[in-house]
Amino acid sequence: MAFASLLAFVAVAAIARAAPASVTCSDGTTVPDSVCCDFIPLAEDLQSTLFMNQCGEDAHEVIRLTFHDAISISQSLGPSAGGGADGSMLIFPTVEPNFPANNGIDDSVNNLIPFLSTHPTISAGDLVQFAGAVALTNCPGAPRLQFMAGRPNATAPAVIGLIPQPQDNVTSILDRFADAGNFSPFEVVSLLASHSVARADKVDLTLDAAPFDSTPFDFDTQIFLEVLLKGTGFPGTDDNVGEVESPLPFGDTSTGGNDTGEMRLQSDFALARDSRTACFWQGFVDQQDFMSQSFGAAMAKLAVLGQNTANLVDCSAVVPAATPSSGNPATFPATTSPDDLELTCTTETFPSLSVDPGAVETLIPHCPDGSEDCPTVQFSGPA
Repeated sequence: MAFASLLAFVAVAAIARAAPASVTCSDGTTVPDSVCCDFIPLAEDLQSTLFMNQCGEDAHEVIRLTFHDAISISQSLGPSAGGGADGSMLIFPTVEPNFPANNGIDDSVNNLIPFLSTHPTISAGDLVQFAGAVALTNCPGAPRLQFMAGRPNATAPAVIGLIPQPQDNVTSILDRFADAGNFSPFEVVSLLASHSVARADKVDLTLDAAPFDSTPFDFDTQIFLEVLLKGTGFPGTDDNVGEVESPLPFGDTSTGGNDTGEMRLQSDFALARDSRTACFWQGFVDQQDFMSQSFGAAMAKLAVLGQNTANLVDCSAVVPAATPSSGNPATFPATTSPDDLELTCTTETFPSLSVDPGAVETLIPHCPDGSEDCPTVQFSGPA
């Protein structure tokens, strides 16, 4: 759609209102304000049109967008630097998506923009955070996030340089989170639980959707275990900025398949071993409930950065129910063992975990159903 038309659509999006007595939406959901009811058909459209009820690539990309949109705010630089969780990525799709730290985010931006016209009462900031909450409900083990509605639309794009990158050192990352919203080191590590359902296209351009752990379609603690293991190689080329060796680098791409070996981000590697964050990282291994709850609490804080929460309405009741965890404990993947652990936290006892059988690495599936070819949605757009 034309950029002028986009602005016209988002200009009429609803902003916060005072909450009256509870009301019942047409599907029977009880909410504190009728504004919440507008999100029920939006959730249905997101699932049927974009996510297909799967924790696939389209869901992964929108989860990434929730973070990148919200973290673009700075207490030290002031309001002109960015409005936080305000939907500026969608309002100014030719600006922020072009920042280096947002490489590849144009896919999710273009995929969400059409929903602004089909659901014109919903602001861009609300759309980004709600879409992320819906996406997570498709990932087994993820929490049902709090969702606050009523963010006004962004009036200006954020400035460049506010989004941490994988090549950043730990001090830089912690300082950025503290400047954005007074996040503690524990909260930073909690937010990185999202990497359990994350993959990368742009760190190594020779790879398509390289996973960060061996279970990229489950929100589980494997990410916290596998980042602690000794690296043995790269899933693609070995000269990429922000990447270090991973413990499971082998896939089947060299023989024409799509199953990609595991990629390890330099920032994850460093945070898992730094004295300020290592014990928090190690403490999530095989602690599914603790990890999920900690992530949910940190996300509740991230999702309202830049907002006056007194003007927002708690519409958490319209977020779909979360998909339960598989219940599987964390395990050492085949070809790895406790001998491969690189632990720097000495005050916490590492849990006793089993080792998956096998003399060769298990291929990490490219698609949620285990296949190598899975459809994704890609709408054309301005980003």
